[in-house]
Amino acid sequence: MRRGAAGPGAGRRRTLRHQRPARAQPRSAGRAHRAVAYSGILSALIQRSRTGAGLRVEVTMLEALTEWTAYALNFAHYGGTPPARNGVAHPAIAPYGQYLAGDGKPVIFGLQNDREWRSFCAEVLQDPALADDERYATNVQRVRNREALDARIARCFAPLSHEEVLARLDRGGIANSALNTMHEVWDHPQFAARGRWREVATPGGPIQALLPPATLSGAAAAMGAVPALGQHTAAILAELGLGDGESAG
Repeated sequence: MRRGAAGPGAGRRRTLRHQRPARAQPRSAGRAHRAVAYSGILSALIQRSRTGAGLRVEVTMLEALTEWTAYALNFAHYGGTPPARNGVAHPAIAPYGQYLAGDGKPVIFGLQNDREWRSFCAEVLQDPALADDERYATNVQRVRNREALDARIARCFAPLSHEEVLARLDRGGIANSALNTMHEVWDHPQFAARGRWREVATPGGPIQALLPPATLSGAAAAMGAVPALGQHTAAILAELGLGDGESAG
Protein backbone atom coordinates (compact mmCIF):
# COMPACT_ATOMS: atom_id res chain seq x y z
CA MET A 1 0.00 0.00 0.00
CA ARG A 2 1.35 3.40 -0.96
CA ARG A 3 -1.42 5.51 0.50
CA GLY A 4 -0.43 8.75 2.26
CA ALA A 5 -0.54 8.43 6.03
CA ALA A 6 -2.89 11.32 6.74
CA GLY A 7 -3.80 12.67 3.34
CA PRO A 8 -3.29 16.26 2.29
CA GLY A 9 -6.87 17.28 2.88
CA ALA A 10 -6.67 19.39 6.00
CA GLY A 11 -4.32 21.98 4.57
CA ARG A 12 -5.69 22.11 1.05
CA ARG A 13 -9.26 22.66 2.23
CA ARG A 14 -8.13 25.88 3.92
CA THR A 15 -6.10 27.54 1.16
CA LEU A 16 -8.51 28.03 -1.75
CA ARG A 17 -11.07 30.81 -1.71
CA HIS A 18 -12.87 31.96 -4.85
CA GLN A 19 -9.70 31.57 -6.98
CA ARG A 20 -7.94 34.25 -4.95
CA PRO A 21 -4.63 33.87 -3.09
CA ALA A 22 -5.18 32.77 0.49
CA ARG A 23 -3.13 32.23 3.61
CA ALA A 24 -1.70 28.74 3.49
CA GLN A 25 -1.95 26.26 6.33
CA PRO A 26 0.45 25.49 7.86
CA ARG A 27 2.50 28.71 7.92
CA SER A 28 4.79 27.92 5.01
CA ALA A 29 7.24 30.83 5.26
CA GLY A 30 8.08 30.19 8.90
CA ARG A 31 8.41 26.45 8.39
CA ALA A 32 10.58 26.88 5.32
CA HIS A 33 12.81 29.28 7.27
CA ARG A 34 13.19 26.86 10.19
CA ALA A 35 13.76 23.81 7.98
CA VAL A 36 16.50 25.53 5.99
CA ALA A 37 18.07 26.90 9.19
CA TYR A 38 18.04 23.41 10.69
CA SER A 39 19.82 21.88 7.68
CA GLY A 40 22.27 24.78 7.62
CA ILE A 41 23.11 24.30 11.30
CA LEU A 42 23.68 20.59 10.74
CA SER A 43 25.97 21.38 7.80
CA ALA A 44 27.89 23.87 9.94
CA LEU A 45 28.32 21.31 12.71
CA ILE A 46 29.68 18.75 10.24
CA GLN A 47 32.05 21.37 8.84
CA ARG A 48 33.23 22.25 12.37
CA SER A 49 33.91 18.58 13.14
CA ARG A 50 36.14 18.45 10.08
CA THR A 51 37.95 21.79 10.32
CA GLY A 52 37.56 22.87 13.93
CA ALA A 53 36.23 26.24 12.76
CA GLY A 54 32.71 27.47 13.38
CA LEU A 55 30.47 29.02 10.74
CA ARG A 56 27.79 31.71 10.84
CA VAL A 57 24.46 30.43 9.50
CA GLU A 58 22.24 33.03 7.86
CA VAL A 59 18.75 32.32 6.50
CA THR A 60 16.09 34.69 5.17
CA MET A 61 12.41 33.80 4.84
CA LEU A 62 12.37 35.12 1.28
CA GLU A 63 15.13 32.82 0.09
CA ALA A 64 13.89 29.81 2.08
CA LEU A 65 10.33 30.09 0.79
CA THR A 66 11.52 30.75 -2.77
CA GLU A 67 13.53 27.52 -2.66
CA TRP A 68 10.30 25.69 -1.78
CA THR A 69 8.64 27.18 -4.86
CA ALA A 70 11.55 26.39 -7.17
CA TYR A 71 9.48 24.19 -9.51
CA ALA A 72 6.84 26.84 -10.12
CA LEU A 73 9.49 29.55 -10.34
CA ASN A 74 11.43 27.74 -13.07
CA PHE A 75 8.21 26.67 -14.79
CA ALA A 76 7.22 30.34 -15.10
CA HIS A 77 10.66 31.74 -15.94
CA TYR A 78 11.74 29.19 -18.54
CA GLY A 79 8.30 28.11 -19.73
CA GLY A 80 7.03 31.64 -20.27
CA THR A 81 3.86 31.40 -18.17
CA PRO A 82 3.31 30.60 -14.49
CA PRO A 83 1.44 27.43 -13.54
CA ALA A 84 -2.31 28.00 -13.49
CA ARG A 85 -4.13 27.97 -10.17
CA ASN A 86 -5.53 24.48 -10.48
CA GLY A 87 -5.99 23.35 -6.90
CA VAL A 88 -4.51 19.92 -6.21
CA ALA A 89 -3.85 19.18 -9.89
CA HIS A 90 -0.28 19.23 -11.22
CA PRO A 91 0.44 21.59 -14.13
CA ALA A 92 2.75 19.12 -15.87
CA ILE A 93 1.36 15.68 -14.90
CA ALA A 94 -1.94 14.00 -15.75
CA PRO A 95 -3.88 12.39 -14.25
CA TYR A 96 -2.96 14.00 -10.96
CA GLY A 97 -5.14 15.58 -8.30
CA GLN A 98 -8.50 15.24 -6.58
CA TYR A 99 -11.25 13.07 -8.03
CA LEU A 100 -14.70 12.24 -6.68
CA ALA A 101 -15.89 8.71 -6.13
CA GLY A 102 -19.51 7.77 -6.67
CA ASP A 103 -20.32 8.28 -2.98
CA GLY A 104 -19.24 11.92 -3.28
CA LYS A 105 -16.05 11.46 -1.26
CA PRO A 106 -12.80 12.74 -2.78
CA VAL A 107 -9.62 10.77 -3.35
CA ILE A 108 -6.23 12.07 -4.43
CA PHE A 109 -3.75 10.25 -6.63
CA GLY A 110 -1.05 10.99 -9.16
CA LEU A 111 0.78 9.08 -11.89
CA GLN A 112 4.53 9.49 -12.17
CA ASN A 113 5.40 7.67 -15.40
CA ASP A 114 4.06 5.73 -18.37
CA ARG A 115 4.47 2.40 -16.57
CA GLU A 116 2.05 3.62 -13.91
CA TRP A 117 -0.27 4.83 -16.67
CA ARG A 118 -0.52 1.32 -18.06
CA SER A 119 -1.14 -0.09 -14.60
CA PHE A 120 -3.76 2.62 -13.97
CA CYS A 121 -5.62 1.70 -17.16
CA ALA A 122 -5.55 -2.03 -16.40
CA GLU A 123 -6.21 -2.07 -12.64
CA VAL A 124 -8.13 1.15 -11.94
CA LEU A 125 -10.03 2.00 -15.12
CA GLN A 126 -10.11 -1.70 -16.08
CA ASP A 127 -9.61 -0.71 -19.70
CA PRO A 128 -6.09 -1.84 -20.74
CA ALA A 129 -6.60 -0.71 -24.33
CA LEU A 130 -6.87 2.92 -23.23
CA ALA A 131 -3.13 2.89 -22.43
CA ASP A 132 -2.39 2.95 -26.18
CA ASP A 133 -4.95 5.60 -27.09
CA GLU A 134 -2.97 8.24 -28.99
CA ARG A 135 -4.59 11.00 -26.91
CA TYR A 136 -3.11 9.59 -23.69
CA ALA A 137 -0.13 7.41 -24.63
CA THR A 138 2.44 9.82 -23.14
CA ASN A 139 2.27 12.27 -20.26
CA VAL A 140 2.57 15.23 -22.66
CA GLN A 141 -0.50 13.99 -24.51
CA ARG A 142 -2.37 13.33 -21.26
CA VAL A 143 -1.70 16.88 -20.06
CA ARG A 144 -2.84 18.25 -23.43
CA ASN A 145 -6.07 16.22 -23.19
CA ARG A 146 -6.55 16.53 -19.43
CA GLU A 147 -10.23 17.49 -19.56
CA ALA A 148 -11.22 14.51 -21.68
CA LEU A 149 -9.14 12.18 -19.51
CA ASP A 150 -10.64 13.54 -16.30
CA ALA A 151 -14.11 13.01 -17.74
CA ARG A 152 -13.19 9.40 -18.57
CA ILE A 153 -11.97 8.86 -15.00
CA ALA A 154 -15.15 10.43 -13.59
CA ARG A 155 -17.29 7.99 -15.57
CA CYS A 156 -15.30 5.07 -14.22
CA PHE A 157 -15.48 6.26 -10.61
CA ALA A 158 -19.20 7.14 -10.70
CA PRO A 159 -20.49 3.68 -9.65
CA LEU A 160 -17.68 3.12 -7.10
CA SER A 161 -17.36 4.07 -3.44
CA HIS A 162 -14.19 5.87 -2.39
CA GLU A 163 -13.03 2.68 -0.61
CA GLU A 164 -13.37 0.77 -3.90
CA VAL A 165 -11.44 3.46 -5.78
CA LEU A 166 -8.63 3.43 -3.20
CA ALA A 167 -8.50 -0.38 -3.34
CA ARG A 168 -8.10 -0.29 -7.13
CA LEU A 169 -5.37 2.34 -6.86
CA ASP A 170 -3.55 0.20 -4.29
CA ARG A 171 -3.73 -2.83 -6.58
CA GLY A 172 -2.31 -0.76 -9.41
CA GLY A 173 0.58 0.53 -7.29
CA ILE A 174 -0.58 4.14 -7.69
CA ALA A 175 0.27 6.61 -4.90
CA ASN A 176 -3.02 7.72 -3.38
CA SER A 177 -4.84 9.02 -0.36
CA ALA A 178 -8.30 9.84 0.86
CA LEU A 179 -8.89 13.57 1.27
CA ASN A 180 -9.25 13.66 5.03
CA THR A 181 -11.06 16.10 7.27
CA MET A 182 -9.41 17.30 10.48
CA HIS A 183 -11.39 14.71 12.48
CA GLU A 184 -10.37 11.92 10.08
CA VAL A 185 -6.70 12.90 10.42
CA TRP A 186 -7.05 12.79 14.21
CA ASP A 187 -8.57 9.30 14.02
CA HIS A 188 -6.16 7.98 11.38
CA PRO A 189 -5.34 4.34 12.20
CA GLN A 190 -1.63 4.78 11.49
CA PHE A 191 -1.19 6.94 14.58
CA ALA A 192 -2.64 4.21 16.80
CA ALA A 193 -0.82 1.41 14.97
CA ARG A 194 2.52 3.19 15.44
CA GLY A 195 1.84 4.19 19.03
CA ARG A 196 2.17 7.92 18.34
CA TRP A 197 -0.28 9.28 20.92
CA ARG A 198 0.77 10.32 24.43
CA GLU A 199 -1.24 11.76 27.29
CA VAL A 200 0.05 15.15 28.41
CA ALA A 201 -0.99 16.93 31.58
CA THR A 202 -2.23 20.53 31.32
CA PRO A 203 -3.68 22.94 33.89
CA GLY A 204 -7.08 22.27 32.29
CA GLY A 205 -6.76 18.49 32.46
CA PRO A 206 -5.04 15.76 30.42
CA ILE A 207 -4.97 15.93 26.63
CA GLN A 208 -3.76 13.62 23.86
CA ALA A 209 -0.72 14.82 21.88
CA LEU A 210 1.28 13.33 19.03
CA LEU A 211 4.94 12.48 19.43
CA PRO A 212 7.40 14.56 17.38
CA PRO A 213 7.51 13.11 13.83
CA ALA A 214 11.26 12.37 13.93
CA THR A 215 11.79 9.14 15.88
CA LEU A 216 15.30 8.62 17.25
CA SER A 217 16.47 5.11 18.10
CA GLY A 218 17.32 4.70 21.77
CA ALA A 219 16.04 8.16 22.74
CA ALA A 220 12.52 8.83 23.98
CA ALA A 221 10.89 12.13 23.07
CA ALA A 222 10.27 14.54 25.94
CA MET A 223 6.52 14.97 26.42
CA GLY A 224 6.38 16.94 29.66
CA ALA A 225 3.37 18.58 31.24
CA VAL A 226 2.20 21.99 30.02
CA PRO A 227 3.07 24.43 32.83
CA ALA A 228 0.51 26.66 34.47
CA LEU A 229 0.81 30.42 34.04
CA GLY A 230 3.67 31.59 36.26
CA GLN A 231 4.53 28.08 37.46
CA HIS A 232 8.25 28.48 36.75
CA THR A 233 8.59 32.22 37.27
CA ALA A 234 10.31 32.02 40.66
CA ALA A 235 12.74 29.32 39.54
CA ILE A 236 13.72 31.25 36.42
CA LEU A 237 14.19 34.49 38.36
CA ALA A 238 16.32 32.68 40.91
CA GLU A 239 18.47 31.20 38.13
CA LEU A 240 19.01 34.73 36.83
CA GLY A 241 19.89 36.01 40.28
CA LEU A 242 16.68 38.03 40.59
CA GLY A 243 14.19 38.01 43.41
CA ASP A 244 10.41 38.05 43.29
CA GLY A 245 9.12 41.24 41.73
CA GLU A 246 12.43 42.04 40.08
CA SER A 247 13.15 41.93 36.37
CA ALA A 248 16.11 42.23 34.08
CA GLY A 249 14.88 45.72 33.31
